[in-house]
Amino acid sequence: MPIFLMYLMAIIGNCLLLSLIMMGKHLHSPMYYFLCTLFIADIIVCSSVVPRMLAIFWMNVKEITSFSCLVQMFFVHYFSSFESGILLAMAFDRYVAICNPLHYTTTLTSTLIVKIVTVFLIRGTIIVTPCPVMASRLPYCQTNRIAHCYCDHMAVVKLACTDVTINSVFGLTVVLFVIICDVTLIAVSYYFILRTVLKLSSQAAKKKAFSTCTSHVCVFLTSYTLGAFSCVTYRIGAIVPCIHIIMAIFYVLIPPAINPIIYGVKTKEIRTAVYKVITQL
Repeated sequence: MPIFLMYLMAIIGNCLLLSLIMMGKHLHSPMYYFLCTLFIADIIVCSSVVPRMLAIFWMNVKEITSFSCLVQMFFVHYFSSFESGILLAMAFDRYVAICNPLHYTTTLTSTLIVKIVTVFLIRGTIIVTPCPVMASRLPYCQTNRIAHCYCDHMAVVKLACTDVTINSVFGLTVVLFVIICDVTLIAVSYYFILRTVLKLSSQAAKKKAFSTCTSHVCVFLTSYTLGAFSCVTYRIGAIVPCIHIIMAIFYVLIPPAINPIIYGVKTKEIRTAVYKVITQL
């Protein structure tokens, strides 16, 4: 039931904010375009996992075909990588808005936004596709029961009756590549943002600048903290049994469920749009 309620929160919250942004012409700006892609990715990630997970817990449907398992693996890791890229794009958006406000509209054009999203889609395809491909080529001659609620790459690979060092190293390399690259660039963006904001003479201007970044920082910290814990606990699974399963479930459920709440509460324009919808009912 908690998993179902969080999934319901994620679907309703993300769909609601997507609808508000699409209907509100005053919200048609680069930041909200990136938000839309983030919400869509959140919906896909949790929808590729939770329905099957609920079937396991509620209806005891504990079987999945090999092909469906590999497809689920691809979708989870692909859109997790894509989400990380969108968080980086949003950090770049805030950097331009605060550090170069006069060039905001000329820098973040619709063409550039499409190019940025396309780059992260291509990146995800290149780095994630080998995971299910390599997993499909392993010999599985022992048990076919994975110790997980969904087809995570390492959970499936560990069933193989051969050395899986290459798979493990590749999976870890992909995670570290995405996290190190994206987190480093996000940190650099916020370094320049912080430096610019501290130079402002007006306290009101400082407060406004910080408030525009608060929601993104909260989402950033939640996503990467859970992702890092999920990755690390897999490597110490023998020491802390089942913790990696719980962390993996949190990673695919908590960000999609709370991201709409964070942006709904912290973003003035979205709060105003929600208020208008409620008052018109």
